[in-house]
Amino acid sequence: MKRRHRATAPAAAVGVGKGVERPRIHPKDLWTEALSGVLARPVRSVLTTLGTVLGIGTLVVTVGVASTAAHQIVGRFDALTATSVTVVVPPPPPASETVPLVGWDDVDAVGRLAGVESSAALAQSDELAAVQVRANDVVAPGGLSGQTLAVVAASSSLPAAVRGEVTAGRFYDRGDIARGARVAVLGDQAARLLGVTRVEDAPAVFFNGLSFTVIGILGGIEREQRLSTSVILPPTTARDRLGLDTVNRVLVNTSLGAAQQVARQSPVALAPGSAKALTVLAPPDLSRARKGVQGDVNGLFLVLGLVSLIVGALGIANVTLVTVMERVGEIGLRRALGASRRQIAAQFLLESTTIGLLGGVIGAALGVVVVVAVSAVKDWTPVLDGRLAVGAPVVGAVVGLLAGVYPSLRASRMEPVEALRAPS
Repeated sequence: MKRRHRATAPAAAVGVGKGVERPRIHPKDLWTEALSGVLARPVRSVLTTLGTVLGIGTLVVTVGVASTAAHQIVGRFDALTATSVTVVVPPPPPASETVPLVGWDDVDAVGRLAGVESSAALAQSDELAAVQVRANDVVAPGGLSGQTLAVVAASSSLPAAVRGEVTAGRFYDRGDIARGARVAVLGDQAARLLGVTRVEDAPAVFFNGLSFTVIGILGGIEREQRLSTSVILPPTTARDRLGLDTVNRVLVNTSLGAAQQVARQSPVALAPGSAKALTVLAPPDLSRARKGVQGDVNGLFLVLGLVSLIVGALGIANVTLVTVMERVGEIGLRRALGASRRQIAAQFLLESTTIGLLGGVIGAALGVVVVVAVSAVKDWTPVLDGRLAVGAPVVGAVVGLLAGVYPSLRASRMEPVEALRAPS
């Protein structure tokens, strides 16, 4: 009897010669595994996330506070300096009988320019820059009495032009100027030096053999602070009694943003035919000042924020590497069941990215709260860049991704047999 042999199928029928297909992991399952790995050790994950929270939070706080402080610095610069324009009038030639370039009434033309809030003219001379002024007409024997003060002439609009206020009495008006009244206003420091505190009793000051009734005290001077130690006279009085008549400077205060325009127009308004002879002192462009201040402050604090962020990244890398070493057995089992190197690396990369993302979200939220709180305490207006607040979580995720590159490569290079043999 012949034995019948069963026909064997060709090798191709049983798949011999073909590579073994690796199992595929759905992205949702990969995310679930990564999230489970993060939540499996909550205390460690929280501490690791805290590093990113501090890094991102510090970055948001430093940039936010820097921007807010820069705007406050520029705002103060705007209020004190950026609205001040000074027109310098050159002295007339010696022995000249020509009409002065700028007269006292010409200042009214500047006041009509758009953006001008106040203006005043000043007249000073070297002879009256240091005058012995007394509060009484009694001269002590054997020496000089009184104080060395400057004597100037100014328009009646001077208090507004120097951002000051009359603390006692009043400032002379157009009527006093028209009459050539022998009155004077003292700067607050000059009044203190002369012992004049009240003007109700019509005190007088004496210099150059003349007496002038003090009708007011000018204090709180923010601009031209040298006037606080001066005796201020009406223009007609200074001209008739002291020969001080030539306008040296015109002080102009403008609204914010109008200084450059007023600086170009004021010489023409003061001296239409000789505008080029006048010198205008104007503040620098506000946009350049703002960018310069904000750039310097932001650059300084940005370095501090980046250092904190690097520290957080190192913390994530360190903890992720420790986690890989603790989960050697799990990695070996996954590799033995068919997980590829890429899948192992993707899992740990996703875990570190998740930690960085959570740290970025929490850090950005805390940073915004701190910036608003600091601004509220300092009575500032908070300045926050929306791109920074929205991009901070993305930065945290990128930091976590970069921090997990080496640990994930370390995990993916483990061989299944060696990983399973490793002590747990």
